[in-house]
Amino acid sequence: MARREEEGLDRDLRGLPADLRWREWQRRIEAVLFASAAPVAREDLARVVGQGASVDLLIEDLAVDLEGRPYEVARVGAGWMLRTRAAYAPAIRAAADVGTQALNLSQSDLAVLAAIAFHQPISRDGLKDIFGKEISRDLIGRLAERDLIGTGPREPRRGAPYTFVTTETFLAAFGMETLRDLPDPEQLEDAGLAGQSERPEA
Repeated sequence: MARREEEGLDRDLRGLPADLRWREWQRRIEAVLFASAAPVAREDLARVVGQGASVDLLIEDLAVDLEGRPYEVARVGAGWMLRTRAAYAPAIRAAADVGTQALNLSQSDLAVLAAIAFHQPISRDGLKDIFGKEISRDLIGRLAERDLIGTGPREPRRGAPYTFVTTETFLAAFGMETLRDLPDPEQLEDAGLAGQSERPEA
């Protein structure tokens, strides 16, 4: 959804030398990413830099500037976000109140979420085929409330069921750029995770 540009924002910064202009655009992108809880799309970032400036190159330079810092620029779906580096997760859990940010997913939630991620778009009937039982609307609702899943395409026939797909929030929550980052079934089996949660609770 397009956002109204702030009046008075000097996007082009023509009064600055080229190197300072580039640095200011880079800082603007960092500020936008810092302030956003969700990934920010290229077209939104383009609203704060000069016309024709390459958002991709600005992001690349920002990533270099952040090397050695405890956070990094991460590509998530069609956008970018700032994310704490994994090495600092224990320190954050020890000192900061991150309880409200935790997903707090049950084994059942995780099992259904994994099935949707690996088989999307998938209908409730498809989930029933995988788990051998109906998946409760409450469980699906919990995942949807956390914006981890959304509705996917329906078959082009009357009465076709809705399907479920994962969202950018899902990618961000699990530290993935795209669904290609999902582990393959062999990796899950090697980690001892395959088949552990095959029958979610109602």
